[in-house]
Amino acid sequence: MTIAESPAGAVRRPATALALENAVFSAAMLARRLPWTDAPARALGWDALTREGMTSGLLAHLRRTRSGRPVRLRTAFGTFLVPSTRVDAAGLLARAEEAGVLGAPSGLTPGGLRYGLSPHVPLGREVPVARAQWAALLAEDVDGVLAARRGDGTLDWDTWRRGMERVARRIVLGAAAADDTLLSEIVARAAAESGRRSQGARGAALARRLAPYLADCDPASLAGWPAADGAGPESAAPALAHALAVVGGAAAGATLQALALIGVGAVAEAGEAVAEAMRRFPAVPAAVYPVGGAFVWESLAVEAGTEILWAPGWARDDDHSGAGPSALCGAPSGCAAARFAEHVAEAVVSRVLEAVHPVVISPRLSADRLPEALDPATLLVAFREVEGLPRDGRVTVGLPAAVPLSAHGYAPAAYGALAHASADRLERHAESLAACAANGGWDTDEAGEGFRMTLLAHAERCAKAADDVRRAAQRLAG
Repeated sequence: MTIAESPAGAVRRPATALALENAVFSAAMLARRLPWTDAPARALGWDALTREGMTSGLLAHLRRTRSGRPVRLRTAFGTFLVPSTRVDAAGLLARAEEAGVLGAPSGLTPGGLRYGLSPHVPLGREVPVARAQWAALLAEDVDGVLAARRGDGTLDWDTWRRGMERVARRIVLGAAAADDTLLSEIVARAAAESGRRSQGARGAALARRLAPYLADCDPASLAGWPAADGAGPESAAPALAHALAVVGGAAAGATLQALALIGVGAVAEAGEAVAEAMRRFPAVPAAVYPVGGAFVWESLAVEAGTEILWAPGWARDDDHSGAGPSALCGAPSGCAAARFAEHVAEAVVSRVLEAVHPVVISPRLSADRLPEALDPATLLVAFREVEGLPRDGRVTVGLPAAVPLSAHGYAPAAYGALAHASADRLERHAESLAACAANGGWDTDEAGEGFRMTLLAHAERCAKAADDVRRAAQRLAG
C-alpha cells in the first residue's frame, strides 16, 4: 500500500526532530570520532557526557517525547529516519523489504563516510551446527596462528587476521581454498565496491575465483551444503561469497574482541564472550538503508528517497530480544551465514582457550569500564600458556625474539603478563636444552660429553631465570 492509497487519516508522516535535538544528535555522531573525550568525562563522574551517554540519553528522550516512534533527524551527514529501538528497526526494515523498496545498505563511519558491505545473499537454510565437525576443521589453523606468537606471547593484528581468514576459507570452501589468500582479498574488495559502477567487474572476478572450489565441493566444508541441496555453482557462488565475508570478519574481529573480554574478566566462557563482543562491538556499528519507494509501517508513512539510519550500539540497552538487523552484515531480517559465523567464532575462541589464556596489553581495559567501541586492529593481546598442560620440549631457539613494547601508559598487570610469558619461554628453552643434552649422540667421545655438560649448565641457568622472572611477574600482576 502506498501513501496515496491509504485511507485518509489512517497514516501519518514521521515526526521531525527539533533544531536543538538535531544539533545534539549531530554532535553525538561527530563525537564518535573523538574517543579521548570519554576519559575526562568519566574521571569527573559525568557519564552523561561520554559518547555512549550522549547517544543513549538522546534516544531515551526521543522515545519518551515521540512515543517511541521513528524520528526524522537532520544531521551533519544527511537527513535520516531513525528508529530508537531494535524492535522498531527490525519491523521498519522488514516492512520495507517486504514491499520490495529497500535498497542495499552501506556502512557509515564515525566520520560520516559511507562504505560498501558484503551484499547479503541468503544461504537458503540454516547451517547445521555440528560443533565437533567445525572445531576439527579450524583446529590446525588456529594452532598455527598461536605458534606464530612473538617471544613475549603477543600476536600482531595482521598475523591474527590472516590466520583467521585462512580458517574461514577452509570452513566455507574446503581445504583446497585454505592457501588462496587472493580469494579473501577479492571478497573484501568486492564488498567495498558494493553499489558502485565497478561492482559488476568485481563480482565477475569473484565468481571466476570461486568456480574451481564449487565445481568440486569439499563435502566437509560449508560449500557442501548447497551442493547437497541441489544448488549449482552459479546459484551457490553469491551466497558462499557472502558467507566467506561474514565468517572471515567474525573469525578475525569478534574472536579477538571476545578474547579481550575474557582477558579482563568481563566474561568467562567462549559462547558468552562472542555474544557479548557482537552485542557491544557490532561489525557494522551503523548502516544506512535507502528506500526506493513509499510504504506504510504501523500507520507510519515512509516516503521514497528516505534513508533509514540504524546503529545497534546506540540502543544497546533497550532490549535483549536479539531482534534487529544482523550485527555482521546489516541484513535487515537477519542472516543465516552470520549466525553460522557466530558459531565459528565461538569454536575459535574455545580452541584458543584450550591452550592459552589471553591477557590484554593495549589498550587499557577493565571489566567495569569497557569502551563503547573496540577496533580489533588496535588490540594487542598476549597469550599466556595455561599452567598444567604437558609440554613437548621442542627446541625454541628458532622462535621469534621478544619485541620491545613502549613502556608509556601500560599498567603493571600488563607487564606482569609479558613477564609471565617470558618466564614460560625461558622454561621451554631450558626443557629443549635438556632434551638436546639427553641425546645419545654426545656419548662418542670426551668432547661430546663436554658439550653435553655445557648444554645442561645452560638449561639450569634458563630454568633459574624462569623462576626469577615468574616471581617478578607475580609481583607485578598482584
